[in-house]
Amino acid sequence: MKQVVLEVEKTEPLADGVFKTVFRGDVSGVKSPGQFVNVKIRDLYLRRPISVCDLGEDALTLVYKVVGKGTEKLSESKCGDAFDMLTGLGNGYDLSRAGDKPLLIGGGVGVPPLYYLAKKLVERGASPFVALGFNRKADAFFVREFEEIGAKVAVATVDGSLGEKGFVTGVLPETYSYFYACGPEPMLKAVFTATKTEGELSFEERMGCGFGACMGCSCKTIAGNKRICKEGPVLKKGEILW
Repeated sequence: MKQVVLEVEKTEPLADGVFKTVFRGDVSGVKSPGQFVNVKIRDLYLRRPISVCDLGEDALTLVYKVVGKGTEKLSESKCGDAFDMLTGLGNGYDLSRAGDKPLLIGGGVGVPPLYYLAKKLVERGASPFVALGFNRKADAFFVREFEEIGAKVAVATVDGSLGEKGFVTGVLPETYSYFYACGPEPMLKAVFTATKTEGELSFEERMGCGFGACMGCSCKTIAGNKRICKEGPVLKKGEILW
């Protein structure tokens, strides 16, 4: 964990209620796709945990949905605004198990951390298949961005307004070497059942401290309770108890 102050380079809307903010500064605390940062929002007590969507030499990108006062204020940030952050939180995904044809499954605001993961997998010579699920076309984002880095993409929307009608589990390929998933818990449960290989699931959870002190985000596993912010947010399929 590393505490830094990053400055906003730009903030822009991506979809209905979804925004992207690019920050500049010391991003060396982030070591792995799937990790998150905890952002201090002015005049609010608790920090806001947000997964890292992309990372550059001195740039960090967050993609998030406005769901309350914290994310609303973040979406209104302008170039030059400074934010105190705790960076490099959580364990992240294990790229060494991906194989040559990994499957990435994202639902809604669970999509962003999969983008940085896909970039790193492509760099390692893998050919990722990305399955994205949204409620409707107006909620969809990053489809083109995944395609531009060389991933094959399939999209499902609940109302059928983009891609296949239904849930993301309906557009999974027949064969893949390993899977990585991130999204709301009902989606993760469905992915757990639908997938044919071992894999990793990243949980979205409300957090107090974000670094393991408060025990407010525990999850049951075969090894006992694990803290989503510390031992997670990524858990192996084989250790999860629903």
